[in-house]
Amino acid sequence: MNRNEIELYIHIPFCVRKCAYCDFLSGPADEGTKARYLARLFDEFAFYGEMLGKGKHADRETAHGAVECKGPRRITSVFVGGGTPTSLSAEQLSGLFERLYGCFDIERDAEITVECNPGTLDANKLSALKGAGVNRLSIGLQSALDDELKLLGRIHTFEEFLKEYKAAKSLGFENINIDIMQALPGQTVGKAMRTVKTVASLEPEHISAYSLIVEEGTPFFERYGAHPELLPDEGTDRAIYHGTEEMLASAGFVHYEISNYAKPGFECRHNKGYWTGTDYIGMGLGAASLLDGVRFGNARTLEEYVSCFKDPSTVETLTGKDRMAEFFFLGLRMTEGVERAEFLRRFGIPADEVYGDVLRKHVAAGLLKDDGKKISLTERGIDISNTVMCEFL
Repeated sequence: MNRNEIELYIHIPFCVRKCAYCDFLSGPADEGTKARYLARLFDEFAFYGEMLGKGKHADRETAHGAVECKGPRRITSVFVGGGTPTSLSAEQLSGLFERLYGCFDIERDAEITVECNPGTLDANKLSALKGAGVNRLSIGLQSALDDELKLLGRIHTFEEFLKEYKAAKSLGFENINIDIMQALPGQTVGKAMRTVKTVASLEPEHISAYSLIVEEGTPFFERYGAHPELLPDEGTDRAIYHGTEEMLASAGFVHYEISNYAKPGFECRHNKGYWTGTDYIGMGLGAASLLDGVRFGNARTLEEYVSCFKDPSTVETLTGKDRMAEFFFLGLRMTEGVERAEFLRRFGIPADEVYGDVLRKHVAAGLLKDDGKKISLTERGIDISNTVMCEFL
């Protein structure tokens, strides 16, 4: 980890319709609300651009193509998530990036990702993103089966997704992630594998495969919270997980994180930054930041955010113990695990002096493997990863 590096996350909380499983800070909004939100977001760009030490002004073209970062912190990745960022118009998307590049010096080789919903994409928006220097798309498919898409409350069909995916490829996007969701209500191993096989055959550079979590406050919780028998049992869930791993491995994908697979060289740099402790600034509704050992967040209601984006009540200064715990809790998500030498370099103490009992316990139980240099989850450990990771907190 380079302490001079920093990442940017930008939250766009708007969507056409909230999906039945979604508990994110998102929802539909009228054009006036979107305009007010973007105005406040641009104020936040200016605030953090000054804080991070913006160098001389760089326009949209040079910001991502021809100049090195002049400020004291190197911005190595930008991730625009939601909600559905592509619920904004092509003009709004272009304007967002123009303002972003005007406020920040972003490394010329930075990874710049935008999340997309197939039901909100079109040729104009794809062209706007391409012209703005976006070099990675993350498209939320969730399932290749239309009956499952309907169950999830998605606003698109598989054919609509396929049309926009092919359009993105034809425009020259060379780094595309496809999100899929697994362990859906009533889903069999066979149905889950049909989606995995279909998505792999499209040869994207990256696939994220997440198991459904039924969250309170969602329509899914009302339907299934008290009826777990309607969801796949643990055996089915694990069979889907391991079947996905095997099928994607045979298709040339590297399983580099619990829920993420990539063709070699296409791992998500932004998310790896989170897992390895890189500082980040989150901008937009409810966005979290970590800067020099201090974690803080933005207001979580639209009215509060538009009034004043900062929420001083969420500031937390991390202790040395907190940072050590997060080193393991986040780092063990990656299949390569964590390095003993890196722990010693960061904290000035061997990992065994802090977590020796925990490490020995889980190595003996076959949940962790330790080759003396790296510590990582075993196959069994991945199956109960939350239980293992929580022991470091």
